[in-house]
Order: sequence, then C-alpha cells, then structure tokens
Amino acid sequence: MNVLSIDGLTVDFNTDEGRVRAVDNVSFSVPQNKTVALVGESGSGKTVISQAIMGLMPPSASVSSGSIILTDPRGSEPSVDITKLDRKGPQMRHLRGNQVAIIFQEPMTSLSPLHTIGDQIGEAALLHRGVGSAEARELTKEMLRLVQFPDPAQSLDAYPFELSGGLRQRAMIAMAMICRPALLIADEPTTALDVTIQAEILKLIKEVQSELEMSVLMITHDFGVVANMADEVVVIYHGKIMEKGSAKQIFTNPQHDYLKALLNAVPSFHMEKNERLVPIRPIEVHADDLKKSRIDCTVEPGQPLVQVRNATKRFTLRKGGLFGSKPASLTALDCINLTIRRGECLGLVGESGSGKTTAAKAILRAINLNEGQVFYNSGDGLSNIADLSGGDLMDFRRRVQLIFQDPFSSLNPRMTVNDILTEPLQIHNIGTAEEQAERARTLMNLVGLDARYLRRYPHSFSGGQRQRIGIARALALNPEFLLCDEPTSALDVSVQAQVLNLLQDLKRDLNLTYLFVSHNLAVIDYIADRVAVMCRGRVVEIGETREIVTNPLHPYTKALLSAVPAPDLDTPLDFSALGEQRASDPGSWPEPFRLVDGTAPTLVELEKDHFVCAPGMENSGAIRGTAA
Repeated sequence: MNVLSIDGLTVDFNTDEGRVRAVDNVSFSVPQNKTVALVGESGSGKTVISQAIMGLMPPSASVSSGSIILTDPRGSEPSVDITKLDRKGPQMRHLRGNQVAIIFQEPMTSLSPLHTIGDQIGEAALLHRGVGSAEARELTKEMLRLVQFPDPAQSLDAYPFELSGGLRQRAMIAMAMICRPALLIADEPTTALDVTIQAEILKLIKEVQSELEMSVLMITHDFGVVANMADEVVVIYHGKIMEKGSAKQIFTNPQHDYLKALLNAVPSFHMEKNERLVPIRPIEVHADDLKKSRIDCTVEPGQPLVQVRNATKRFTLRKGGLFGSKPASLTALDCINLTIRRGECLGLVGESGSGKTTAAKAILRAINLNEGQVFYNSGDGLSNIADLSGGDLMDFRRRVQLIFQDPFSSLNPRMTVNDILTEPLQIHNIGTAEEQAERARTLMNLVGLDARYLRRYPHSFSGGQRQRIGIARALALNPEFLLCDEPTSALDVSVQAQVLNLLQDLKRDLNLTYLFVSHNLAVIDYIADRVAVMCRGRVVEIGETREIVTNPLHPYTKALLSAVPAPDLDTPLDFSALGEQRASDPGSWPEPFRLVDGTAPTLVELEKDHFVCAPGMENSGAIRGTAA
C-alpha cells in the first residue's frame, strides 16, 4: 500500500521574469513503512515537492498539473488529493501534523526563539489531538523521552538557544512525531550536523519509524545517508526525474550519466592519494594573473609557519556568579599544541564544541588567549602574534585570511560583489581604483565566476557561488596562510567537489598553507596532509592523514570514523553500537587514554609521527604536545 502517490506533478513559479518551471511531470510513490530518498543538487526541486505535499508553497507557486494522493494506512481518514485542497483551509490544516509532518533543514530558524521547547511541541497536540494543556505536557515529555533527550522533564522549559544543534533537531523530530503521522518528510535533516550527531539522528528516525510504523520521504544530497536509510531512491535534476529504483539498483548499477556524476563527486576513504573528485561542472583555475603581483613567502617548505604552544582559552558563562560566588567558566581550549608547516594542509576535526573554531580564531588573533602563545613566521623566524601592533599587525592581517563556514551570513547583503572584493584592498591601501577593479575581475576569473557578475548582490548567487566569492575575498590580499572553517559543510556533493578541487589547485599554484577545520573525516582525508583530532578543547590524536584514517589509535578518533556514513551498501553504519559509545566523554575512555579534570593532555608518540593523548603512558617516555 502506498501512503503517498505523486503522479505527473508540475509546479510553476510566477516571477518578474516570467513563468519558471520548478517541478516538471514528477511521479513516484512512498510505500507503507518504507523510506524513499529524494536525491539531487540544490535547485533541483526537492524542497518544492515537499512544500507541495505539505501545502506550504509560497503564493507565487502553483500546481499546473498532476496529483498528490495521501492515504492513511490506518483507515481513519479517506484518501485525499492535496492539490485540490485550499492551502490555508481547515482540511489542509487537519492533514498537516495529523497525517503528514515535516522536519526542516535548519531547526534554529524553524523553532520560535520566544517559546519554550515544551510549548512548541505541545502546541501540535493541543491543535490536533484535542487534549488539555496538562495532558499535552505529558505527551510532550513522552516524545522527548522517545527522541532520547537527556532530561525530558527539565527540557520542557528550555528555549531553543539553550540547546545544541543535535538537541534542536531532536526537538523538531518530537514536534513532527507527537501526532503520530503516517508520513514523515525529512528535508535535509542532518546537513550541517557533526557526523556523530548525524548518525544518532539517523538512528533515531529509524527507531521512531519502526515504533510508529511510519513512512519516510528523506530529502538529501548525501549518498552516505541514502545508503544507510533508503529502501528506494528517486534522483531529480532541474525538476525532472532522471532515475529511480531500489537502493541496491541505484548503487550497484547506476544508469543515468547525472547519477554517475553525483556518485563520482562524493569523497570517500578508498580514494588514492593523487585521485581527484569529479565535479559535474569543473572549475578551471587561472592563477597566472594572481602570481604576477604575488610576493612569495620566504619560509622554506616544510618549516614551521604557525606554532600554537600550550594555548588555553576559557569563556565566562552568564550563569553563575550569584551572591558574590565565582562565575562559572567553560574551557574551550585546554593547553593545545599545534605546528603548521609551510605548504601543508593541516586538518582539524572534531564534534561541535570541541574547540576547532576557537583554535582557528586564536591563530587569527580574533580572540585573546588566557594562557599560551601563537607564533607566526613572516620570514624572520617565529614571533608571538600577541606582540604585534601597528604596521606589523596590518602585515599579519594581510598574510592570514579566513574562509567562513556560511558564506551568506559572512557577505554583506548591501554590498555588490565588486565592493566585497575591493574592500580589503581599500583597507590596506593597495593599488589605485583602476588596479583594484582589475584585481576584482582577476579574482572572479580565478574562482570560475563571470566578471559580469561583479555588480550583483550576494542573494542572487547559489550557495556554491557564494562560497567561491568568499574564497575570492580571502585571496584578495595575496595571503600565505588560509584558515578554512568548515567551508563545505552545507554544500551539495557536486558543489563540494568543485570547492575542494578549487582549494587543492590554489594551494598548488599559489603555494598556500591551510588549516582546514571540518567534522567530515572523508573530506579531511581528501584534502589534508596531516590531521589533528580535537575533543573537549584538547588535541587527542595527530599524525599523517592516511595513517590516522587507516590506523586510528584513540577511541574518540575511532568513534568519529565509525560514524561517517559511507555511500556504499556493503559498509552500513552500526546503529546498535552508537548508543553504547560515550566517545566524547574523556572520563569514560579506557586506560591509558582516560582524562579527568586537572589532567594535562599529554601527547605520546605511539608510532612514528603519530601522537596520541594518553596520560596513562606519561611515565613511559611521554612526549609533550610541542612535538606535534
């Protein structure tokens, strides 16, 4: 029995430029208690289909033809064609939540910041299940328990900003599940989550689906998620279905060239060292123009360019400090040591809250350390960046640049691309107005964008194009060292392949050095020469990338690797083991890795150039982290 049957669905948008077809004659079905994955790039029409099912399309959108038949397998409601209903009418409001529910991609923008989690989840029960406020609160508590909130009773009165990304996503799942719908639509539910939290959310959806005998329409661009979740797969491109079939058919015998191209764009642990990703739309790098005005770094390749020594950073929390008591604090960096060599890419991996971005900010001197130092080699030896001022500090700012995680929030929406790219040159008084304009055109050409787009604003570009603009801005001052803070975490696999290859080519052609922050070890394996693994503000393992990936020694590193969903049906995630692991709790690690408060994070060279945090081995020839 099919819970959802879509037949010949066509959706058009009325825009200022005319009529735009977003979904073109799409047909597929979702069987009872099965998971169907809808796969494609951004702009392919996946989310429009989900909006049409939920009756949540914008006013400018209309269903030109086709039908969306929703059938309740429990027999409590008659089958209904959603396209024939008034989107704001009582029947559609009745279906929404009762029979079909949705988990949105970004929970922080989907949850109200002014209401508690308990009120927002309970509201669905009040509207659809006809219960009182006390019973709704009990139902909400039960749902929070079902989605494995650590303390359901206390979490009822928590606000979204007090929760981590993983807990906010769990709250969204609880809100969708409280009325026990027949169909759940999961719209990119794990895109920007850590691999460990992503694995937990996928496990949770599977468990809830089994308990409630529910059908799932999983919208994603991650083939690792598809391999672990889907029974059937529908591949869509520019609003049209390119291929559909069982998960086994899709992975073992892909037929359409577009599907093959998507699969080739996915980084995996099995790639050869010199093997490149194959993006659907490759970018040609033309770095010759940028080389002409470039002052090469005088530090010899392989010599230390950046060195972090015993860096400690504590943040004072707002809670605490009552009646003269000492305010509570959070240790974001706990005596970390890192060396980044000229010409290499050092990967920095770990879960959210592990201290990766704080470490990057400390190197950038965007925050001040409580203890320790950061040294940078400008050609005259390592010098403490905390001592820099005036012209020396401006010179350091030119040499070190940052690529942000979210290009949309880091690009000024009121500035054109031309203004964004020339602003760094104006701040540093580099060149005349004509030279700055020429530089902007060169940068656009370098990252594979048309110079005619310079007069456009950031909102008119796709996510991948905005990220390339962010890279172009970072390169405007001809830096030696780039800090890449999760630059591909929210991008499609095809766009991610574009950006990763671009960064590889720029590193080669411009002799750049990278610190690449990520939670995706498959991405790190592709781009990084060495990798440092962080947990709770400490570096727990560091070494050559391929050595770490093939021979992880620390239990936390092993947990990270085991949580990466591979785009391969033969290597599924072990969901049963996820709940048993307490990999991010240093106190639960086995000896000699166990860390308790007050224990110095000691790095021991267990194998050649492979250092592991193992305080229990400190008395057997331990080497402190400066050796890393």
